[in-house]
Amino acid sequence: MLMKATVSGSDVKTGGIALHNLQKRYGNAIAVDDVSLSISPGEFISLLGPSGSGKTTSLMMIAGFETPDSGQILLDGKDITRLPPHRRELGVIFQNYALFPHMTVAENVAYPLRMRRMAKVEVEKRVGHILDQVHLGALASRYPHQMSGGQQQRVAIARALVFDPPVLLLDEPLGALDKKLREHLRNEIKTLHKEVGKTMIYVTHDQDEALSMSDRVAVMHEGRIRQVSAPKDIYRRPADLFVAGFVGEVNLVPVKLKSGTVHGPASENLPAPEWQEADRDATLCVRPEHLHLKTSPPGSSGGLQGRISGMTFVGDATIFQFRSETGLELLSKVLNVLPETMPGVGDPCVASWAANDATILTE
Repeated sequence: MLMKATVSGSDVKTGGIALHNLQKRYGNAIAVDDVSLSISPGEFISLLGPSGSGKTTSLMMIAGFETPDSGQILLDGKDITRLPPHRRELGVIFQNYALFPHMTVAENVAYPLRMRRMAKVEVEKRVGHILDQVHLGALASRYPHQMSGGQQQRVAIARALVFDPPVLLLDEPLGALDKKLREHLRNEIKTLHKEVGKTMIYVTHDQDEALSMSDRVAVMHEGRIRQVSAPKDIYRRPADLFVAGFVGEVNLVPVKLKSGTVHGPASENLPAPEWQEADRDATLCVRPEHLHLKTSPPGSSGGLQGRISGMTFVGDATIFQFRSETGLELLSKVLNVLPETMPGVGDPCVASWAANDATILTE
């Protein structure tokens, strides 16, 4: 099921973005296919998807660096679809930051203001204020090569914010950093968003970034938006099999819907949300942390019968591989399990879950 937001330009206030039926082709390839989305003023929304899903192309059309073949882009209710980038007054941050190496931090941040011919006193006031906001006030005289990757990233954010744009566009700004620094800086960006209150549109292929930073996430695939929801709903209530499989680990169980009941591979009744349709094939989705394993002697009833086929220790959790008697491979993630309580490889087990932790998809 494809999700399309309905938007109204008259309802958009300061910093609101509305996309109406955007389409972009490169030759015969469709990069963005009929994308519609409403972004509220002050909202932090992530465009999440694999390479080639259309997320960066969508961002570049908002920024004005790409022109849509059809559709409309509204900023505060005003049509900006054909405006050049410099007339949109949007802040943009790219993955490589694009800092001027021969300029100091203060000069890099001041550059957008000087291009707007702002008075020197006002430039100095704004630069000082924004550098304090990103905790770089003491480093104003340094050059980019004298700074860490995280500090350079904050300079890029300061430069994008200093002229007070209504919207900040971020194109995978953490992609070139190591894992630990990415985790640190995504928290900084989230904090900064709360402090400055700007609308932020963030492009990423990293699901952890999208889920941890965003008010909402728009999952894209093959040029279309597949689901737009709060992070918790994206994870726990995926709209289709692509979203379920792309965002986090998931167990997919083929089932048959029969008169309000859900039947598993061996025709056993499985816990699932109430369902009215009958005689239809579907897929039951349950996350590994919601799949519970209980040691059980052979021949016992209830749940999916099977055995532990493998175990992987991942620090704060253990991942159990479970193989059912029908050959179904499932994962269970258990946090902080004491060694003496762990079942061993080969032990007979029953796999179960709560009905409200499962999602039924019929695509």
